[in-house]
Amino acid sequence: MRSTRHSKDSRKYFDWLEIAAGDLLAARLLIEQEQCAEAAAFHCQQGMEKAFKAYLIDRTGALVDGHNLTWLCRQAMKHSRGFSRWLDATAKMNRLYIETRYPSDIDLRLSDERVREIYQTAREVYDYVCTEVYGEEAMEDE
Repeated sequence: MRSTRHSKDSRKYFDWLEIAAGDLLAARLLIEQEQCAEAAAFHCQQGMEKAFKAYLIDRTGALVDGHNLTWLCRQAMKHSRGFSRWLDATAKMNRLYIETRYPSDIDLRLSDERVREIYQTAREVYDYVCTEVYGEEAMEDE
């Protein structure tokens, strides 16, 4: 497992989940603005990345480095096979980290429907991580 070189980043899983929740809220709000599809998708990618990292901190005590959702998902799968359901989606969503924020030669073209699918996937991963970390009873309180 790659450890992070960013020694100032929190190693508390709940800090990562709190920021992930903020990214998902931002995405949900941005989805309502047609011209903000790329920004919404980026926040979905960020929410997933942070949720995976929170889970891995909880399970290993180590903060991992990187933005590759597929790699993070594979690391999470070492502790819970349930993450395997998002392996294909993460491969498609890796583009969102760079290409939603910078010009690209390959047009990203995100439809409203696609952004909503991306949000749904990110939300599912976040909810699954919360269930794995906090248990079923904690999710019922929300």
